[in-house]
Amino acid sequence: MRQTHSIKDKVRQFLIIFFPIFITQLSLMATGFFDTVMSGKVSHYDLAGVAIGSNLWMPVFTGIGGVLAGITPILAQLHGAGRKKDMPFLLIQSVYIAITLAVIVIAGGSAVLSPLLNAMKLEPAVHDIAYRFLAALAIGVLPLFVSAVFRNFIDALGYTRITMMITLCAVPINIVLNYLLIFGYGGFPRLGGVGAGYASAITYWCLALISMGVVHYLKPFREYKVFGSLAGISLKTWRELLTVGLPIGLSIFCEVSIFGVVALLMAEYGTAVIAAHQAAINFAGLVYMVPLSIGITLTIVIGYEVGARRYHDARQYSKLGLGIAVTIAGFFAIGLLALNRQIAGLYTQEPGVLELIRNFLVYAVFFQLSDAIAAPIQGALRGYKDVRVTFLMAVLSYWVIGMPVGYLLAKFTSLTAYGYWVGFIAGLAVGAVVLLLRLIRLQRKVTQ
Repeated sequence: MRQTHSIKDKVRQFLIIFFPIFITQLSLMATGFFDTVMSGKVSHYDLAGVAIGSNLWMPVFTGIGGVLAGITPILAQLHGAGRKKDMPFLLIQSVYIAITLAVIVIAGGSAVLSPLLNAMKLEPAVHDIAYRFLAALAIGVLPLFVSAVFRNFIDALGYTRITMMITLCAVPINIVLNYLLIFGYGGFPRLGGVGAGYASAITYWCLALISMGVVHYLKPFREYKVFGSLAGISLKTWRELLTVGLPIGLSIFCEVSIFGVVALLMAEYGTAVIAAHQAAINFAGLVYMVPLSIGITLTIVIGYEVGARRYHDARQYSKLGLGIAVTIAGFFAIGLLALNRQIAGLYTQEPGVLELIRNFLVYAVFFQLSDAIAAPIQGALRGYKDVRVTFLMAVLSYWVIGMPVGYLLAKFTSLTAYGYWVGFIAGLAVGAVVLLLRLIRLQRKVTQ
């Protein structure tokens, strides 16, 4: 990270930070993408089982990831203010929080998973695959959360290309393990969709070991001597980290968890609709990596400028990021409409399921257009450490507007299952407008 003096410099700085973050997020998402796609090649039961399991896991994964991401704007502002000595202690405290959250997630999951799957009234084969997939995935929860902390540290310093290289290593590892464990190549047992859970868990352990090795051995990170003297737990520091991280995590959880709830409601439409809905959500999640990465980039660059009290530069970055997001979203919308059949074909060749996926992808076009506005604004607000409003807007967008509207449309109109998507689009559009107004007001306030 460095100070910029012109729009051209800001564009260059923004893109230097953004592209590695995008590749990083795409690599992380690729694990779930390949799990879903490769499981679908076994049977639509495996596709539905892994998709249901992934949909239940994603709210937890992204929510906890949001909590741990609270360290990013804090470290970015410290970096902008030149307070490097304060960073290692905050990083270790964040690691302790990650370990604690991992224990809570594993214990909570073991208690609620069976009742939750029973409530969905799935076909026995789908129920069994989803349960065993998540049980296997649990093996990698702790290293996944710990590795996220170290990647946030690296990102906050502006070395996003390092994070990109770390996560890129995970993609071929996951693909190879999927081939071995899903299809039973190389003498390994043919586990179907369940094998994807074990493959992901092993991949998460590799991510953690690589991330810790980079921070310990590679310049400039080794100069911070993160592992030099492990401090004890500081509840005061935990409070500071969680004050920023919890609203971020809760807002993400509210956004992603609603898809888990809809997965429950989709069960009444049959396994084929569940599989198609989950496949469309899976692809929409890949597309979402663009506005999400722009939002993360804005958190870093705006946090850096706010820490240095260069509020005018922070404002310019927010406009730049939002403009890029909307432009890219327009191209994606055209691509989704033009390549609708080809995208659906990535997930299945069963004609009935294929047609359903195509229909859901049409709604995904409008969904990602709203995301293109909301996600960058959320990232910009986090750069200012203004995180509570994003949580409130997530509740409003998805649970006050999106879910009720979607339920009514699904139950009382001819839209049926597609009604839920229309509800999401409406709620997200309202939230995006309110967040934009909040950002404008905040920027006027800090520059007065």
